[in-house]
Amino acid sequence: MSISRAEVEKIALLSRLLLSEEELQRMTAQMGDILGYMDLIGEVDTENVEPMVHARDMANIFRDDIARPSLTREQALANAPHRDEQCYLVPAVF
Repeated sequence: MSISRAEVEKIALLSRLLLSEEELQRMTAQMGDILGYMDLIGEVDTENVEPMVHARDMANIFRDDIARPSLTREQALANAPHRDEQCYLVPAVF
């Protein structure tokens, strides 16, 4: 699959990107290469492959949940732009 320059310009507009003439040419070629690669991947026969989340067989790999020291209230609130003695202060939203 190829992508036209007009499509790249539209994507750049929607992405709020200002691309130079050189960047438009380069992006058109690069996006065309990416889409060509996606077409190549789409040709792979996956008929007998079960859907999977990971390429490796994994099951619930979590670290041990161990209590350890954390920030004090003062440390947690230290960089807050607006706070009182106990909490962050944020504008009310109704």
